[in-house]
Amino acid sequence: MAVPGDASLVLRPAGTADLPALGRLGAALIRIHHDFDPLRFLAPPDEAEAGYAWFLGTQMQDADACVFVAEQDGDVVGYVYGGLEPMSWRELREAAGFIHDVVVADTHRGRGIGEALVQRASDWLREHGAPRVLLWTAQRNVAAQRLFLRLGFRATMIEMTREL
Repeated sequence: MAVPGDASLVLRPAGTADLPALGRLGAALIRIHHDFDPLRFLAPPDEAEAGYAWFLGTQMQDADACVFVAEQDGDVVGYVYGGLEPMSWRELREAAGFIHDVVVADTHRGRGIGEALVQRASDWLREHGAPRVLLWTAQRNVAAQRLFLRLGFRATMIEMTREL
């Protein structure tokens, strides 16, 4: 699927050949979040790139999950990972789709790629029966929050953390 306004940008399902790029982007996601709040978010482990590539590879095999990449001129410049979640008594919600990750390389931000990835995952989730889409965003990630608000998301929960 081409992105309107940028014929060189293609959104497509991730494949095994994409795993090294997905690992780099996923490791960057770990580092960004750890920088936001090192007490809340996972410290980047040794070989974070390989670990995240392995993890996303497992999710690509899950029929209830989707991983799409944004590719420009043969390079993966972003990805989105989402999945179907069952009804949850613990979270007091019906079944829903959940966008777990959306990442765009620093050099490609501000071009609508994140928006296109979120929309592509949302379409997949709707096609697979999700009546709504949820996601989490770090408190300090104001740019992502603005994007999600523009896309019609609304704030419904606030996570709070206390160290023991």
